[in-house]
Amino acid sequence: MRRTVFNEDHEAFRETLRDFIAKEVVPVFPSWEQQGHPDRDFYRRLGELGVLGIQVPEEYGGGGEPSFKFNAVVMEEAARAGVSFGGHSVHSNLILPYLLAYATEEQKRRWLPGFAAGDLMTAIAMTEPGTGSDLAGMRTTARLSADGGHYVLNGAKTFITGGALADLVLVVCRTSPPDPDDRRAGLSILCVESASEGFVVGRKLDKIGLKSSDTAELSFTDVRVPAANLLGEEGQGFAHLTHNLPQERLTIALGSTAAATAAVRFATAYVKERTVFGKPVAAFQNTKFVLAECAAETEAAQTFADRALELNDAGELSVADAAKAKLFCTEVAGRVIDKCLQLHGGYGYMTEYPIARLYADTRVSRIYGGTNEVMKTIIAKSLGL
Repeated sequence: MRRTVFNEDHEAFRETLRDFIAKEVVPVFPSWEQQGHPDRDFYRRLGELGVLGIQVPEEYGGGGEPSFKFNAVVMEEAARAGVSFGGHSVHSNLILPYLLAYATEEQKRRWLPGFAAGDLMTAIAMTEPGTGSDLAGMRTTARLSADGGHYVLNGAKTFITGGALADLVLVVCRTSPPDPDDRRAGLSILCVESASEGFVVGRKLDKIGLKSSDTAELSFTDVRVPAANLLGEEGQGFAHLTHNLPQERLTIALGSTAAATAAVRFATAYVKERTVFGKPVAAFQNTKFVLAECAAETEAAQTFADRALELNDAGELSVADAAKAKLFCTEVAGRVIDKCLQLHGGYGYMTEYPIARLYADTRVSRIYGGTNEVMKTIIAKSLGL
């Protein structure tokens, strides 16, 4: 089906980005996977291209583009080439909405120019060793000093994407004791500079996929955080997170759909070239039927994701609709990529083939951003169940 979400500007951006990826990312991508992250200067290169600051207002050095569609193009082109941009997605797609919605004017002037240029990379620290999707159960604390000038932060976080290279980390913490009647109350977001005394980057976690994206454990021991680095209102952290989670889940839905589309493309090309029993794998009826199923499912996911993208741009993407998009698109991607890997036979299990990386990279999409089981709970609540 003909897609209608993109215009000529998006397609021109796509061509520029596709050329950039082919020349500057694909040749060095294996080295990024080995070292666990892109070279730091790569993010500055993305800044020069305007990729990091697409949605950053012009007065802070960005492109001033309100639409999320250019971000979607970045995800699609990276998947098409079988690569990823390390911590880019968290930086541009997940964290920027928090800064735009809740940062003060002074904070925006302090952080956004570097954010757009790639000089200031960011991460967000929500998950704790004993707390995953249950954000209300977190134990990291921050106490305001007697003079009100700074917070004292203590605790630990894990599974923090981009945490090893980040210059500024948005840390979700408890600024008041838990309320038995409202576990979500008392959470706040502090923007913590990684150079702060007591801030320690611990283990860099070894994942089965997303090898080019650093994921780390972080710990905070009596870290002094200026009160001026409080993001939004004290005690309203959970509400702030809830406000921005739909775009995070849309990002996962879009990325998963792009991965499924790329998988069908890779598998189709492979079965035309690979011969078995004297004829191309593509000549077998099973191959044709499997790819037909994959193409139909991927098309359905793409239509769903595109609709969610339009709703997000209109400010109408609800928490439940974002959960539906994440649930459906990630489940489709899991099925499609598995089938496409199977069509590669033994070579599909070799990491030199992009289908193998897609298989490993996509598995986490059903876990992060809220597990798919949590998505089902959200959707059920929207049905009055």
